[in-house]
Amino acid sequence: MPELPETETIARDLNEAIAGRKIESVKVKKADVLREVGKTAFAKRLSGATILGSWRRAKLIVTDLSTGDRIVVQPRFTGALIVEDMSSDPSLFGYSTMRIALDDGRTLHYCDVRRLGTVALMNEPRFTEYTGALGIEPLDQTFTEAQLSVVLRGSSQPVKKVLMDQRKIAGIGNIYANEALWRAGIDPSRAANSIASDPIRLLRDEIVAVLQESIEARGTSFRDYRDARGERGRFAEQLQAYGRGGEVCLRCGARLILTHAIDGRATVFCSHCQS
Repeated sequence: MPELPETETIARDLNEAIAGRKIESVKVKKADVLREVGKTAFAKRLSGATILGSWRRAKLIVTDLSTGDRIVVQPRFTGALIVEDMSSDPSLFGYSTMRIALDDGRTLHYCDVRRLGTVALMNEPRFTEYTGALGIEPLDQTFTEAQLSVVLRGSSQPVKKVLMDQRKIAGIGNIYANEALWRAGIDPSRAANSIASDPIRLLRDEIVAVLQESIEARGTSFRDYRDARGERGRFAEQLQAYGRGGEVCLRCGARLILTHAIDGRATVFCSHCQS
């Protein structure tokens, strides 16, 4: 967390809010979040650059600069990129690790309570190398039933674990793997290569649907996730599996099971209607 819908939401917000703005100055308060360069080089290379735009790759938020550099943020558990203006709540910035001052008086912060996320500065060749091992994007038109079938039939591991493998499919994490498998009626512990064609078709459709629905709701917030406006996502209200262990299955009425046996992560499923 954040996963694909959350990082997509942040990237879209940033692209709308700060594309075209010039960076006036940079202050790094907690350098342990930086990767690739130190804080002096980071500040020097950003200062004076114009922000061309922001976009997402997998769970990464990428901001292109006029210098050819890219700011690459991996929020992990508690990281957030938030734009501060005159109307912002000051409490949002208590865990700010850096301040990027823009030419219109606003400030872009990277905030991270646990500081497990990272902020890297890369040129394009380094970015291409860095992301070269990432898998297919599930919201691309090229993510078809045939593509998903190739991914699943190549592994005997539990299907949930395969869906979360970023080398195979980029951006799906624990929340949306749980949700897509519940929607498709597939047991998360089932061997990926044992799933037939019809369930694969349904699973592909449910992966795309749940990701798109979460983006429309601006992501899922439980504790820490905030979008670039500092606001919480609303998709938690629509979750049908994740976070509902021990509660009634909304499809069949049985009790949902919570286990950590599959991949060490919280897996919620219905043993009655997921097979």
